Amino acid sequence: MLWMSVIVLIPLAAVVAKGVSQSPSSFWTSVTNPLALKALGITLAASILTALVGAVMGTVVAWVLVRDQFPGKRFINALIDLPFALPTVVAGLTLLALYGPGSPIGVHLAYTRAIVLVALLFVTLPFVVRSVQPVLLELNKEAEEAAASLGASNATIFRRVVLPALRPAILSGAALAFARSVGEIGSLVLIVGKVQIASIVIFADVESDAPQAAASLSLVLIVLSLLVLVLMRRVGGRVAH
Repeated sequence: MLWMSVIVLIPLAAVVAKGVSQSPSSFWTSVTNPLALKALGITLAASILTALVGAVMGTVVAWVLVRDQFPGKRFINALIDLPFALPTVVAGLTLLALYGPGSPIGVHLAYTRAIVLVALLFVTLPFVVRSVQPVLLELNKEAEEAAASLGASNATIFRRVVLPALRPAILSGAALAFARSVGEIGSLVLIVGKVQIASIVIFADVESDAPQAAASLSLVLIVLSLLVLVLMRRVGGRVAH
């Protein structure tokens, strides 16, 4: 608890204290002005879409890594963790070179909302994969074999036998991806242009010497992330039970 307090609770408490130190009307103005509302809307939409896409594709990637054998499997398995090790600003620079002006593949997404989704999918790739992978490794295949012997198709086996066992892990990974997306800035700062997202607005408020406005919007993001994480864990626990 002492370690958690020093590393997590005290910094969060400082942000909360800074956000609520102003009057309720000032706090409400800070989080409901047109710029803040637009940034929150874009951030939440992109984060939800990232979690949904990541839940599907992360499960597919985990399935391939566990159930299939192919050349370069170990390399791909190690590559999954690259977004954890790579500085996110490097990811943004890479995406800018690939999708920005003078794109070598002729796809120009820089400074659009689409590039926000691409960047968030990149930095959150490992969450669902690494949540689902160990569950797949420990999954008993006897139930799948029994279903197959009774004439069930592959799709039915996955939907009725495998997916219920994976659902808690998928929800947990998706929740982590959502929480990471809500607060991401490093991979976005070079490529969003005039697209307003919450983390960029918070950074601009700090740079403009408006720390209370930045703390107010940060407090909203903290509450949203906590609510999603708690809800996903509770749903995942019920599903597992």
